[in-house]
Amino acid sequence: MSALITLEGGVELSGRVRIEGAKNACLPIIAASLLCEDRVILHDIPPLDDVHTMCQVLNALGAETDYFPEEKKLIVDPQDLGKAEAPYDLVRKMRASFLVIGPLLARYGRARVSLPGGCAIGIRPIDLHLKGLKAMGAEVVIGHGFIETLADKLCGERVYLDFPSVGATENIMMAASLAEGVTVIENAAEEPEVVDLARFINAMGGKVTGAGTDTIRITGVSKLSGTEYTVIPDRIEAGTFMLAAAITGGSVTVENVIPEHITPLIAKLKETECDVSEEDGLIHIQRNGPLRAVDVKTLPYPGFPTDLQSPMMALLTRAQGTSVVTETVFENRFMHVDELCRMGARIKIEGHCAVVSGRDKLMGAPVNATDLRAGAALVLAGLSAQGQTRVGCVYHIDRGYWNFVEKLQSLGAKIKRSEQP
Repeated sequence: MSALITLEGGVELSGRVRIEGAKNACLPIIAASLLCEDRVILHDIPPLDDVHTMCQVLNALGAETDYFPEEKKLIVDPQDLGKAEAPYDLVRKMRASFLVIGPLLARYGRARVSLPGGCAIGIRPIDLHLKGLKAMGAEVVIGHGFIETLADKLCGERVYLDFPSVGATENIMMAASLAEGVTVIENAAEEPEVVDLARFINAMGGKVTGAGTDTIRITGVSKLSGTEYTVIPDRIEAGTFMLAAAITGGSVTVENVIPEHITPLIAKLKETECDVSEEDGLIHIQRNGPLRAVDVKTLPYPGFPTDLQSPMMALLTRAQGTSVVTETVFENRFMHVDELCRMGARIKIEGHCAVVSGRDKLMGAPVNATDLRAGAALVLAGLSAQGQTRVGCVYHIDRGYWNFVEKLQSLGAKIKRSEQP
């Protein structure tokens, strides 16, 4: 069975919606639970497909995981961790599962992990992950679809990343937390999810400083202990619902959000003539008139997030004038353009840029999600289109949004989900 989302456009969304814990924060934190031998209790963990996959990876390694969906609580007990190999059939589903290689290497001195999978949004090489592990003394062998790392002892070292890769920063940080000496990551990723991982490691007794800047310093410790921790809110989910309010001309309050984490989106929405106001843990967005075209360029944090590029493009298809969207992070992240054009959008691709000529209306059509954020973009486009839109390949959306349809229904959207043979 596969799922299909069907929606009728033309409804202005209104009301309040609560944001879940951040998918891109909880996945590395779940992986980092392997660094200690005690039980870890994690809160605000959404029951997403990617979370279940990561738990399955940990189970395959010998760790025990217990998830309580009503409380959104996850308990990880890595005491009986007995394997150092992450299986192919799980790792191929989700790139983030590759993050277990750092904790396994740090704790066991050995890790064997399948080459990772995930959304087909472009080449995302793992060479920076391996560069850092090699610098700390690991031997790396690649073959037969697997990467094997070996190290009698990891030692602190200075690592410069050619690109501020989030995954590489996280993997190196986790491995370094149990290494001997001090590791310094230069040109490190500055994303809030990296900061959250550093706080989690420190809550277990680690010594990480500088997270949130381009230089992170990790002083290795001999042992980490269990802890209880709550992950940060999901800035991408928050941004998606803000854009949903804007594209429908609605008025929505987003709860459980850290405004500082989505400053670039707030700035761009204000440029489109939307009213955005912030309070502690709340953002209210309202659109009272026509949208104005703006230019957007994705960049590593604190720039405009690539994960919001496709939902933002959906908004710009309805803006007055011509917008230019430049993608600098992933080279294949324009796959949603053809689907938007099926709905009447006028978008022309020129290299790493998409030129979007706004239209007064979109028309509902059958479309397919090509990746996680593209799926959200198509739903947003359907919310503002005339007639019925049917979005297929919904499993992509399930990877990153919990109760997406139900939350939109609570805001007044005419949307439903059905299972198809």
